[in-house]
Amino acid sequence: MVVHAPPVRRRMGTPVRVRLTAGVTLLAALGLIVAGLFVYLVEQRRLDDQAIAEAQQELDEFDKGVADTRNRGATLRATMRTVMERNVPDDDEILIAWIGDGPALQFPAADELTTDPAFREEVTPLVESGGTARLTTPLGEVVVASQPISQPDETGAVVSGAMLAVQLLDDDHADLLDTMRTYAIVAALSLLMLAGLAFSQAGRLLAPLRVLRRTAEEISETDLSRRLPVQGNDDITALTHTVNHMLERLETAFVGQRRLLDDAGHELRTPLTIMQGHLELLDAHAPVDVEETRELLLDEVDRMSRLVGDLILLAASERPDFLHPASVDVGDLTETVLAKATGLGDRTWIVDERPPGIARVVADEQRVTQALLQLAHNALKHTSESDTIAFGSAVDAHGALWWVRDTGSGVPEADRARIFERFGRARREQGTEGFGLGLSIVTAIARAHGGQVWLDADYRDGARFVIAVPFTAGALAPEPGRAEHPHDRDPQENPWPAS
Repeated sequence: MVVHAPPVRRRMGTPVRVRLTAGVTLLAALGLIVAGLFVYLVEQRRLDDQAIAEAQQELDEFDKGVADTRNRGATLRATMRTVMERNVPDDDEILIAWIGDGPALQFPAADELTTDPAFREEVTPLVESGGTARLTTPLGEVVVASQPISQPDETGAVVSGAMLAVQLLDDDHADLLDTMRTYAIVAALSLLMLAGLAFSQAGRLLAPLRVLRRTAEEISETDLSRRLPVQGNDDITALTHTVNHMLERLETAFVGQRRLLDDAGHELRTPLTIMQGHLELLDAHAPVDVEETRELLLDEVDRMSRLVGDLILLAASERPDFLHPASVDVGDLTETVLAKATGLGDRTWIVDERPPGIARVVADEQRVTQALLQLAHNALKHTSESDTIAFGSAVDAHGALWWVRDTGSGVPEADRARIFERFGRARREQGTEGFGLGLSIVTAIARAHGGQVWLDADYRDGARFVIAVPFTAGALAPEPGRAEHPHDRDPQENPWPAS
């Protein structure tokens, strides 16, 4: 005994809602980090440029003061003192008067800076040549701007020196760091709020998918009637419509399959019952009884073979290789089918109409011939030797039309809806046979071509069945013959004029 293990339920990974939220939050965090880093670098560069500008402003004021005092014959030291006394530096500024090889004056006092050997060594080149430099000192990072000056003293000897404007950067950088910390706190709170909104919005957007999953779990092959609720007008809504259409197609296919199996089983049950009954009553010692039973069983087997062949043909009509299309002349095909149909029975066989000249359509000639002969075979069952069976064909701007008409008893109005169904039969004359699959085969061939078949409800002298096959790419379309094609109409609406 084979024991089937229950299906293993796969362990669910991280929910899509969580992944979407994490993705949005991560992207937002990266954006905020990049933005904060960019702002920090730009602002730091701005503070450095501002420090240099302020230092240069101090040196410009020093140049003006030197020009005023130089005219009075003051020494270099006196000139620098006078200028420094007139100038009040900001809290983050230090002015240093460098005379000779070291600092002579400073304001405000900054001994830890001026006594630092490293500072004195780095500043010496600026004293001689001037310029600006960024240095690391005991007071932190500073920007030093130098303005060299030379002036004779009391003895007439030339004394060289420089005015140094030192801008302290640590306070400004500390303020910038405070600002960035505030930015980080605000960004973190914003990320938390964004994550909450993203989680909520992702849940709302994914709600139809959760409904889709639950509905798919509830659907079984015995109940395909469930449909997804449609809300909104977005991609999820489009997916919902697509899934609903898929469920409709699946339901139609399953219902059709069950119905086909039921009908086929019903049709096969009769010959099997007949065969079983005769075999049970067969007298194996009576040669006449054996021969009669043999002939009857062979006849039933032949009927079953024809039924199975028709079912195989209907199943094959769903495959892509069912047709082998090629360019077909509509009129010549009509004449060819007429020639083949005359061997079916003793009737008056004629051609009503055919397109003048050459009119071609891309179609499978053998399948169209099969459909027309099937219609002719049906007409033969419902007519007598004195009746007429006619073939006809025409073309318009959309495709080709073939029809088969007869002058027989016609199709009762009550039967017209079900004769195109599988195993659907109209009321037949005594002695006629069939499984009710003929028109189903004709319909399958027409639909495989992208066309259709219908019963002309306005034809009153018997029955007329029409097959429409549209033109396809590469076909030679004739001049338009009508403004409307049967494919553009309601299938129940008759495109032919009343007769």
